[in-house]
Amino acid sequence: MAGLMLQGTGSDVGKSVLVAGLCRAAANRGLRVLPFKPQNMSNNAAVTPEGGEIGRAQALQAIAARAPLHVDMNPVLLKPQADRTSQLIVHGKVRGTLGAANFREARRPLLGEVLESYRRLEARCDLVLVEGAGSPAEINLRSGDIANMGFARTAGVPVVLAGDIDRGGVIAAVVGTRAVIDPEDAAMIHGFIINKFRGDPALFTDGYEAIERLSGWRGFGVLPWEPAVAQLPSEDAVILERGLGAKPGKLLVACPILPRIANFDDLDPLRQESGVDVAMIPPGTPIPAEAALIVLPGSKATIADMAFLRTQGWDIDVLAHHRRGGAVLGICGGYQMLGRSIADPHGIEGPPGEVAGLGLLDVTTVLAGRKTLQQVEGTAMNAPFTGYEMHMGVTEGPDAARPFARLAQGRADGAIGRDGRTFGTYCHGLLAKPGLRGALLARIGAQSDGFDNDARVDAALDALAETMERHLDIDGLLALAGVTL
Repeated sequence: MAGLMLQGTGSDVGKSVLVAGLCRAAANRGLRVLPFKPQNMSNNAAVTPEGGEIGRAQALQAIAARAPLHVDMNPVLLKPQADRTSQLIVHGKVRGTLGAANFREARRPLLGEVLESYRRLEARCDLVLVEGAGSPAEINLRSGDIANMGFARTAGVPVVLAGDIDRGGVIAAVVGTRAVIDPEDAAMIHGFIINKFRGDPALFTDGYEAIERLSGWRGFGVLPWEPAVAQLPSEDAVILERGLGAKPGKLLVACPILPRIANFDDLDPLRQESGVDVAMIPPGTPIPAEAALIVLPGSKATIADMAFLRTQGWDIDVLAHHRRGGAVLGICGGYQMLGRSIADPHGIEGPPGEVAGLGLLDVTTVLAGRKTLQQVEGTAMNAPFTGYEMHMGVTEGPDAARPFARLAQGRADGAIGRDGRTFGTYCHGLLAKPGLRGALLARIGAQSDGFDNDARVDAALDALAETMERHLDIDGLLALAGVTL
């Protein structure tokens, strides 16, 4: 079967988007295509139909391929819990916790399971498109690697290297990769793509030819900056550090950037509303008093992020906002923070302990039991929605008698405060459809544009694929992968 791997000259050079665009281009050509990432590190994840979890980027790529999500698409997922520890997810299920010191050795045995997933995908399709992680030029991480060349060489999958010209230095990035990696690794790379070009491509002709000459690799094209990419969810929290500045005349929705923020793509549909400005609030910055809605996002380490929220003084900002009549929405970990307390008696997230929450909802949370992973649908604010749950813990209390949502699975979800302005839910992705998003915005005095965000994402993938067909040698990439044209 056919396979092709895209690796990058660094993190955030656009590998995830390039694989998604190629998935859609291949699907539009009538190929059965599936995405694959051997090892991912992200707190943005998606739930598969069988009740596992994979990186958000692979979920987007599956949508691009018009294929159901499956745990084989991302067999190893690391979810950072602290600066030196990550939760290890293998084939969609929690397998334990890894520290930075033991990760290199712990990952070696995982290569076999990674290859098993890849071979299963191969058997189901015409083409597997593989995304690398970080860069193969990180030669300090090469020993025991399962994410880049360690996988490519073992699986025999040819590689194309992607470089981001928007950040500058792309000639050195591509040629420098060739210079520092092992010759046998370099032999796996058959070409390069220049990504995110702005302006007239003719101005880069000399640079493009220089890369070909100095690296010995052929170019597969220069992809221009594609505005439709802004409609796609981002997996990498790096995007939050760039600031999503306030827009004059918009109704403000504020979300603090917690150290272990998770599934922040929940906010993407709000960001696309013409009458709304979503401001991601960085550490050291107060939550603006003019915010109409504060969203407390998901968290991979709720107790630690609750403590961080207090050190930033954001607890004072949230409570002051609430006293002024503002609305607050807590999603997953953010829901837990809105309650009276969060207890972790078994040390699931870190040392056993308990912390006080914000007390805006009369509920308490105990982090115990099995992790809930399931796709859901239901009704909230008299509007239907679809989404997914991905959380540890049980939240109970008087305010849970006023649930935020009624799920089709026959149970209630979340809580609404007595004031009718404080909402907590365990459901991610619930704002993608226009009904519930419109109802929420109406509560804070805004009118929704009424779009379906899932449809917007699908249209953006088509636009991206069309741009790639015009500017990249797709025939050459497919031939390299082994697809018979």
